[in-house]
Amino acid sequence: MIQNWRISSFNGALLACYFIPTWTIAAFKIMISPLQGVYERPNLALVLFLSDHLQWGTLSTVRYAWLMALGKLTVVAFFAVFLVFTTRASIRQTGGCDEALAMALGIGSAISFASMLMASKVGQTAAMHLHVTELLLLLGTAVLMAIEPPLLRAPEQNSTAQLSHDSERYTFSNPSS
Repeated sequence: MIQNWRISSFNGALLACYFIPTWTIAAFKIMISPLQGVYERPNLALVLFLSDHLQWGTLSTVRYAWLMALGKLTVVAFFAVFLVFTTRASIRQTGGCDEALAMALGIGSAISFASMLMASKVGQTAAMHLHVTELLLLLGTAVLMAIEPPLLRAPEQNSTAQLSHDSERYTFSNPSS
């Protein structure tokens, strides 16, 4: 069992355990009460940047915050799909769960990077530290996925026996005969 887990899959599962509840709570706070939800620490830099630097009104800021909540829920959905796929050993061994993890890492990195830039522009150091930490977690897993070799799978005994049996049966299809 332990031989068919890649380090990036295990790291992705740990990331999913962090990002699913954290980003779901932050997104639902925006969806339930937009004006109170955007003044939480993960979303504060967004509001301050949009109101101070871009001089957007309240309604435009709330619409952009809803878009940010939708992006965070999309990342949560990809992490959830990844966790479901990792529970099946056959999918995990063939690497079928890597696409969902890659999408979650890509979209999550873009959101964290944009939030980090906004937090640095408005001078929110606590929010910037939060977004930098999230970005480094996501990028670390992406680097692990990129440099880790694929799983080594043992060839099945049945498939090699079946191939030799099929080659004996179809002698007319063999060009050397």
